[in-house]
Amino acid sequence: MQDYIIIGKIIGAHGIRGEVKVYPLTDDAHRFIKLKECFFCREDLSDLKPVSVKTSRLDRGNVLIHFDGVDDRDKAQAIHGTFIAVSRENAVPLKKDSYYIADLIGLNVIDDEKGDLGKVCDCYETGANYILEIKRLGKKKNLLLPFLKIYCYEVNPEEGYIKCVMPKGLYELYE
Repeated sequence: MQDYIIIGKIIGAHGIRGEVKVYPLTDDAHRFIKLKECFFCREDLSDLKPVSVKTSRLDRGNVLIHFDGVDDRDKAQAIHGTFIAVSRENAVPLKKDSYYIADLIGLNVIDDEKGDLGKVCDCYETGANYILEIKRLGKKKNLLLPFLKIYCYEVNPEEGYIKCVMPKGLYELYE
């Protein structure tokens, strides 16, 4: 498991005083309101740089944040595309049977009938539920699997696997 979790991406400058618009990559955008310390980083969590938050507020599905040291529009534009991460101990606690997406990426997915399907390479929110994208072995097309308890009945990040039962006919669509 990673020590840091990405919670947002800076998608642009807002105004002339250094505020930036952040697209939240977390279930609860309100978590940014209490954010005081975080890290700038790349998508792969490399190049971590600690930064303090002066102010933050919600704005139409995004978050507007003013960071220490980012005091004008030019500095705000310079960090466009930067990701925001927090240390795992500062992450929002999860409910029972919930997982950070970062902890699902890389897990082996094992179907009861088909065996090893591949590794989780991405996870998408559809509104109703999440979808796991599974990178399969060889040159086979990636498989999309609903991340629902009925299909993914055992998730074990510590051991590195997800056990599942594929929905009827789904596997055949990818063959």
